[in-house]
Amino acid sequence: MSSQTAAALTGKKTASYAQSITIIGVLFFVFGFVTWLNGTLIPFLKISCELSVAQALLVTFAFFLAYLVLGLPSSFILKRTGFKNGMALGLLVMAAGSLIFLPAANARSFGMFLTGLFVQGAGLTLLQAASNPYISIIGPIESAAKRISIMGICNKVAGIIAPLVLSTIVLKNAESLEKQIAAATDAAQRALLLDSLASRVIGPYIVMAIVLSILAFMIKRSSLPEINVEGEDTGTATGAAGSRTSVLQYPYLLLGMLCIFLYVGVEVMAGDVIGTYGQQMGMSLDKTKYFTSFTLLAMLVGYVIGILTIPRIISQDKSLRISAILGLVFTTCAYLTEGNTAVTFIALLGLANALMWPAIWPLAIDKLGRFTQIGSGLLVMGIVGGGVLPQVYSGLFDEKGLFGFLYSGNINFREAFLYCMLPCYAYILYYAVAGHKIGKAKA
Repeated sequence: MSSQTAAALTGKKTASYAQSITIIGVLFFVFGFVTWLNGTLIPFLKISCELSVAQALLVTFAFFLAYLVLGLPSSFILKRTGFKNGMALGLLVMAAGSLIFLPAANARSFGMFLTGLFVQGAGLTLLQAASNPYISIIGPIESAAKRISIMGICNKVAGIIAPLVLSTIVLKNAESLEKQIAAATDAAQRALLLDSLASRVIGPYIVMAIVLSILAFMIKRSSLPEINVEGEDTGTATGAAGSRTSVLQYPYLLLGMLCIFLYVGVEVMAGDVIGTYGQQMGMSLDKTKYFTSFTLLAMLVGYVIGILTIPRIISQDKSLRISAILGLVFTTCAYLTEGNTAVTFIALLGLANALMWPAIWPLAIDKLGRFTQIGSGLLVMGIVGGGVLPQVYSGLFDEKGLFGFLYSGNINFREAFLYCMLPCYAYILYYAVAGHKIGKAKA
């Protein structure tokens, strides 16, 4: 082969790689935009559907429940569709979920809103199951955390924008409107105010459905290359001969699934619960509605640090250890402080959480070979932690919560936050130190 031909092939491969990274980056932007709208939807639905804090937090539960229900089925769907077609299908399902918001707003039905959120979560489940292993295995596994950090920037930039945009539209003059609703003595006038508020989500979700459908068509027609992971698995059971025959023979994957469960839980607590935490301390809704963006801004800083340092300065597992320690420190500081200082420490948990997903995912999916898709499905199931942990949190201090059986009457919201977060960060630290090595074959 001539040097010119070799150079041309190398250039083509580089262009294809860069194009693939760009396309997946757009998808991660979509993840962030849709997922972090929940931080705004919680106070919005709390007012418009007249809910308690615990009931409003069902927003995250319904959304993330889809990951548990559809995590494994998504891996089988991907086996039939391939990664690219699976991504397009996930976008279309998300568009369908967005459209359910229209009748939900017209009827002011919390149940229908939750249904729409579940369907959106279902689409995201498929999209996550396809795109996360794709970005992990499209290049060297040692630098997967760096690529996922780049994806994280796309995700969190969208996450910063999303609550700001939706809050401006649906929570405009929210505190004043909340007072008007509370002061309304006539049932018809009260219903009119609530219906007017609920209708504010119709426009944004129509636009979202259209954009998601267009993206699905573009992904379908794109040149995104398919990756074959159907070969033999690359590892054997430690200390045993022969190839592994079941995904359950990868302990580090199963431990990673629990790690993802707890990580997403603390991420959602830091991002979506920060607003209600502020309100519990007496801060106004007009102020707290922007708190989610502060957490995501801190995560954005963390991702930039990851891109600059992984793997050149620190390894993926070391970055996870540092992150878990920061999580323990910031959670404790939030508990020991008051007001804006406490909120600042919760927002700083975004910095602690930033490099966890980029580190956990490649550590858990490494050397799975032909079990990559089902392993990805299991990890995606772990994302349900984002719905469960906020419910555990509310159940500790609110007997009306889904986990109200945990209520004792002796725990306040600050203690509940501490009791939820510290054990999660402690386990993540364990996984970073030892858990990711258990059962992993030597390369």
